[in-house]
Amino acid sequence: MEDIRQRVKKHFNYKLEKVDKHSKARAGVITTPHGDIPTPVFMPVGTHGAIKALQPKVLEEHDVPIILSNTYHLHLTPGSELIKKAGGLHKFMSWPRAILTDSGGFQVFSLQNKSIKEEGAEFTGPDGKKILLSPETSIEIQQNLGSDIMMAFDECIPYPASRKYVENSIARTHRWLDRCIESWVNEEQALFGIIQGSTYDDLRTKCIEEVCSKDLPGYAIGGVSVGEGPELMEKAVKFAAPLMPADKPRYVMGVGNPEDLLMIWEHGVDMSDCIIPTKFARGGTIFTSRGKIRISHRNYRRDFYPLDKACDCYTCKNFTRAYIKHLFDSNEILGAILVTTHNIHFYETMARNARAAILEDRFMEYKEEFLKNYHSK
Repeated sequence: MEDIRQRVKKHFNYKLEKVDKHSKARAGVITTPHGDIPTPVFMPVGTHGAIKALQPKVLEEHDVPIILSNTYHLHLTPGSELIKKAGGLHKFMSWPRAILTDSGGFQVFSLQNKSIKEEGAEFTGPDGKKILLSPETSIEIQQNLGSDIMMAFDECIPYPASRKYVENSIARTHRWLDRCIESWVNEEQALFGIIQGSTYDDLRTKCIEEVCSKDLPGYAIGGVSVGEGPELMEKAVKFAAPLMPADKPRYVMGVGNPEDLLMIWEHGVDMSDCIIPTKFARGGTIFTSRGKIRISHRNYRRDFYPLDKACDCYTCKNFTRAYIKHLFDSNEILGAILVTTHNIHFYETMARNARAAILEDRFMEYKEEFLKNYHSK
């Protein structure tokens, strides 16, 4: 029988179109069963199968090609079996484009009440019951969800971590990866491996060699943006990305500040995700071409300019800062909807402009100009 890794190539592919002459920035296209994904791409996060404060049709209007949902949370409610009966996550949430599901590995990092062992990670759920998430159950849940891209189950290593801890963790993660591959049976779903290693270059190298030897459809750099600071994050990405296969998508998990996106794109990364644009929006923080603004500031009470004069999104074409401040002051949900709409548009436009710049060998000019304006306040 043909190996699953060969069969998945009928449905999933990556084509590298261009490498910028003055950096390692790349433009490509990822082909999935639910549409093509031009890269570099930023993926909005819909933890529970929804982008908070946005209808799916708004994401389509902004030409968002892929979103991310959370395996652990969808397992808790409504349960992956129910979603499978509904026809899979695409049908359940009425989203026709691509979906990436994380493995639950980030919850191994972020949740307090857990224990990590060879079998998997055991959590205390919201109802007090024990939940065991193993490589096998993670893949089973993701296959029930029917996402286009599944992530292998791993431990997201915290920072700081001792060398001994990292060595033990990555060895277990590699054993977990083998079990994920054994459980993977749906050829219409691509499985990505995750490269850990913390701040140790030689352990990152070891991870790259081990994980990339599995000939998976794509690979992610994990264990960054976990409190190590921007310099160490860039060091890890700059070191790891060029060592990863050039003919497969490269994904940095959980990175979402505009400055950080430009950094990872410069070093040849294709994909990223983060809750920042949507979470910040609900708190009244707005990303603009001139930097972030907080709409709660009293100066905006009589400000009849759009959120960003350089933006052509629905929010900026129709509403003023004064009105949006009023919405937040009045605790009107429309405020969160309008700012989320703007922030998503800002991020997607940023990725599209970066792609255009790469195709024209001017990515570094684009980055310099973007940051000059972004920090001009």
